[in-house]
Amino acid sequence: MLGRLALLFVVIPLLELYLLIQLGQWVGLGPTLALVVATGLGGAVLARREGWRAFRRFGAAVARGEVPTDAALDGLAVLVGGAFLLTPGVLTDVVGFGLLLPPVRALFKRRVVSSLKARVATGGIQFLFYGPAAGAWMSRHRGPGGSSGAPGEEPDRASPATSTESAGGIWPPPRPGEIVIPPPEGDDT
Repeated sequence: MLGRLALLFVVIPLLELYLLIQLGQWVGLGPTLALVVATGLGGAVLARREGWRAFRRFGAAVARGEVPTDAALDGLAVLVGGAFLLTPGVLTDVVGFGLLLPPVRALFKRRVVSSLKARVATGGIQFLFYGPAAGAWMSRHRGPGGSSGAPGEEPDRASPATSTESAGGIWPPPRPGEIVIPPPEGDDT
């Protein structure tokens, strides 16, 4: 993790600075500054257009009653691409414009999905569900004193640190990397 942060905040900015200096020496200061400003403005316009397109696809999927996974990943790619375009530099502009183009975005989405699937398969990310089908979950995850920690059930109050209230209403408390999906409001199951 520390290596990735060093790459992100030290190595890439130094490489970008080097490339901007080389570009400035090759074409001059004026054209280099114009290129940085033009890519920022052009990227903002393109990010806005693609962002609205992803937002409309998201809304249409929700209106059809579908989970808008594809549209959400499009929105994520547009957000990351827009952030790269706002960062001055040659490499970040190339990556930013790439993420705003649908074919590159499709590659990005496949990569994100395969990475998430691999992390779920290895246990790096776990999903816990509440609701009508949560009976199997509750039989495997018992709270302190044998209570299931289900909403509306009284947990064993032997220690405030072990109550479901102190764990945000979830027992057992989620481990790092776990994603817990709470029950819908008004669901008594």
